[in-house]
This record gives sequence, C-alpha cells and structure tokens, in this order.
Amino acid sequence: MNEEHFADLEELHTKAAHLFAELAAQSILARSRFIVALSGGSTPLPIYQRLATLSGIDWSRVHVFWSDERCVSPDDPASNYAAARAALLDRIRGPSPHVHRIPAEDPPSEAADRYEGTVRTIIPNGRFDLILLGMGVDGHTASLFPDHEALCETTRWFVPVRVLAKPAQRITMTLPLIVRARHVLMLTAGNEKERTRRRIVNGEQLPAGRVRPLDGTLTWYSTRNEP
Repeated sequence: MNEEHFADLEELHTKAAHLFAELAAQSILARSRFIVALSGGSTPLPIYQRLATLSGIDWSRVHVFWSDERCVSPDDPASNYAAARAALLDRIRGPSPHVHRIPAEDPPSEAADRYEGTVRTIIPNGRFDLILLGMGVDGHTASLFPDHEALCETTRWFVPVRVLAKPAQRITMTLPLIVRARHVLMLTAGNEKERTRRRIVNGEQLPAGRVRPLDGTLTWYSTRNEP
C-alpha cells in the first residue's frame, strides 16, 4: 500500500488528476484503452473538473464506469452519474469517452445484473485499470457499509444493497471485482476520515480496509483539511 499525505485539498486534487492522466496514457499505450470506475461523493468532483481541462488524454479510448450508484434517475441531484457528467463528461472537448452508467432507475436487482453483464462483456477478466474510491467516516467505500452482507459476496461483481444512508437503495461494486484492479486510488479528506484511516492502518477490519488488490496497486491520498 502506498500512502501520500497532502497539505491541502488543492494539492490532493491536482495530484489525483495527474495520476489519472498518467495511468490513462500508460494503459492506452499498453492495451489501447483505459478502463476506469469513478466514485461518487464530494471529494472527487474537483478532480473531475481538473480532468476536463487537461490536455493529452485520449478520451476516445477511455471507458468510464461507476463503482456504485444511488437508485435514482440519471438526472437526479443525488445521482453519481449526474454529478460526474456535470463536472467532467459534459465539459470534455473533442471526442467523448465511452460512458457506461449504472441503470439505477430500473429495479435494483435487474440494474445490478444488467450492469454486471455490461462489465463482463467489456472487461471479461474484470481488471479495471483504475478504480477511484472514497471512504466515509464509518469506513464504508463504494456502497459497502460496515457489517453489511454485501461484504461477504464472493462471486457477483455488482449487487443491490439497502443501507442506512440516504438514498437507502443502491447498486454497488463488490470486493471480488474491486481487488482485481490494476490500480485503486482511495481518497480521504478531513480530520474525521483521517482518524478512520488510522483505525484501518492499525488493523481494524472496516470495508475500506478490505480493499487489497490481488495483483495491483493500492494508493491512499489523504489530507486532514476539511473539504
């Protein structure tokens, strides 16, 4: 596991955007495409905004997925897809990426099955080049919450979950898929999340601490400054 701590959010966001661009270039050179799963939440949005302004990313070879989604319509303010579209996808100049959103307006079980089918078709080995993840104060990541039965999933790549947070109904990527990634970047910001991160470093088995790529790299970017 690699850890990098930043003095402020500006530095974290800039470094993360440049890492995204670097991994995109490497993946396109090696495999002719870059497959990334975006995260929801407030922390990555400034990163997405920076990515829209960076030159040198061949977006026509980028496939964009999501690690989780709230079960709302794609234009709902709570939608992770809607947030990424406003911050990044609608602002890209030139060729657009291949966008694969979770059909979260469908019944949850059907949406999870359909999305897993899409991922298995495009990425048969399940190896994302990059998965961006955040972490909640409770240690959840994607929509994998502490003590939830979805943490015990061993075969399915996406499952519907019902959680205590709002919106309660969600679709989430599971650990068996996350740990296949070539690179996982975990983003945390703020004092409370830093305390949670330290609990994980000290061995507490929270969901974010169970993200351990089998044959890839896990990097934590963190700052104590509040977002």
